[in-house]
Amino acid sequence: MVALHAPEPEPARATADMRPPDATFDPVFEPCAHCHQIGPGARSMTGPSLQGVIGRKAGTLAGYPFSAAMRASGATWDAATLDRFIAAPQALVPGTRMIFAGIDDPTRRQALVAFIARTNAAL
Repeated sequence: MVALHAPEPEPARATADMRPPDATFDPVFEPCAHCHQIGPGARSMTGPSLQGVIGRKAGTLAGYPFSAAMRASGATWDAATLDRFIAAPQALVPGTRMIFAGIDDPTRRQALVAFIARTNAAL
């Protein structure tokens, strides 16, 4: 009689590799973290990775299926553009697929934009 053994489980690192970068869990990034990741090793999820977003032309991150509106927006992500987009995404890019009402409070927006810029500068 041959003894059957269950296959060895996948290494624990496979699960650890799925964890978003630590910066994604920063409280200031909370409004974005449901759909986006940020920090070294960030991946696109429901929304595109925001690592490296500063200076990038909107709708150009390789491998992410942006809306036609985002690809045609002509925007380049800098602090001022991010602030306007975070305030009212549909106002800056009508037809964007990003479903987010925006953040009215300019202090919260400035803190979020500064966090994104700092995290991107850490590359």
